[in-house]
Amino acid sequence: MTAFKSDFLRVLSERGFIHQISDPEGLDAAFLAGPVTAYIGFDATAPSLHAGSLIQIMMLHWMQETGHRPIALMGGGTTMIGDPSFKDEARKLLTVEDIDANLAGIKRVFSKFLDFESGRALMINNADWLRHLNYVEFLRDVGRHFSVNKMLSYDSVKLRLDREQSLSFLEFNYMILQGYDFVELYRRTGCILQMGGSDQWGNIVNGIDLGHKMERAQFFALTSPLLTTSSGAKMGKTANGAVWLEADMLSPYDYWQYWRNTEDADVERFLKLYTKMPMDEIARLAALGGSEINEAKKILATEITTLVHGRDVALAAAETARKTFEEGALAADLPTVEIPAGELAEGLGVLAAFVRAGLAGSNGEARRAVAGGALRVNDVPLADERQKLTTGDLTGDGVIKLSSGKKKHVLLKPV
Repeated sequence: MTAFKSDFLRVLSERGFIHQISDPEGLDAAFLAGPVTAYIGFDATAPSLHAGSLIQIMMLHWMQETGHRPIALMGGGTTMIGDPSFKDEARKLLTVEDIDANLAGIKRVFSKFLDFESGRALMINNADWLRHLNYVEFLRDVGRHFSVNKMLSYDSVKLRLDREQSLSFLEFNYMILQGYDFVELYRRTGCILQMGGSDQWGNIVNGIDLGHKMERAQFFALTSPLLTTSSGAKMGKTANGAVWLEADMLSPYDYWQYWRNTEDADVERFLKLYTKMPMDEIARLAALGGSEINEAKKILATEITTLVHGRDVALAAAETARKTFEEGALAADLPTVEIPAGELAEGLGVLAAFVRAGLAGSNGEARRAVAGGALRVNDVPLADERQKLTTGDLTGDGVIKLSSGKKKHVLLKPV
């Protein structure tokens, strides 16, 4: 491992953010010489970002904290095409209106990590230049610098072609546009570094080459590892969907629970990547064994939830979990799903209720969970899959508590 001298690269190295750097010594020297401007691009394919993007968000945050200038580049232009890297098929094409609406949600996430108001960080939209390009001029001035032979050699392209899955000319242009983003940001802000996940290496290197040819400038690439949990699960995804960073898409309590359920082997790694805790404190928590590791998981969950939702909300989520699991209380802050009161009056099938609550993906999945003894209604094991929930099942708080396993709880509330 390279012994970096600059604060930024030293922090990234000791916390496990670095997968590959195009010129480690040169980039370290650039960070030592003065403030560096760097960017990561985020396409607007959804109304928010999810936990899978946290590693990139934290890289930008550490740039800001070590005295440099990060750019969160919004893909208002590139999202119109969609990144084909390591995808089995083309992304669904979104309208300009959909893209702009998604960008609004993504901006709210970044405002919690980066200081745009003071200028310590920048948010820029590549729609500002990509949506207004003259196609013929762009081909002549930019496209001529790209070798199709080289583009075909990248793993992200070869994988698609080897599987005999169509790669449209539209998608093939994505790496050209991403490379041009790098050049445009250099012209506008002096940006010399692009960061991203390791799957972006080929696209970033294209931008470096384009910068050499068009601007005779030295650009750099830095990628982070693509993370999975120790059991191989993809970060930011669960059986019930994405782990969103917006409270109206995933409750802070569910977000806290996602991190509380971290596998033992991942605790140290996640504390380094997803919190700002000092390294000596992380080492102390990582050394805990047996049941004590659960205390480290609670700290992990609270620290990560604090960054996304604020300290008060994180502590409230932790307290809700404590009451639910340690006292057996019916905490009012548990996720709540409203259902029409008339459905309870008529009788709501219990399998459908668990699906409505997001605790099962289908009636069949719920049925199998019943057979395995995993589902409970008001803390009573569910034995009959044909049972119907009625107003007689309401607790004194006017809700019905549905549970899947020991850690997933949802309240049904008639309205």
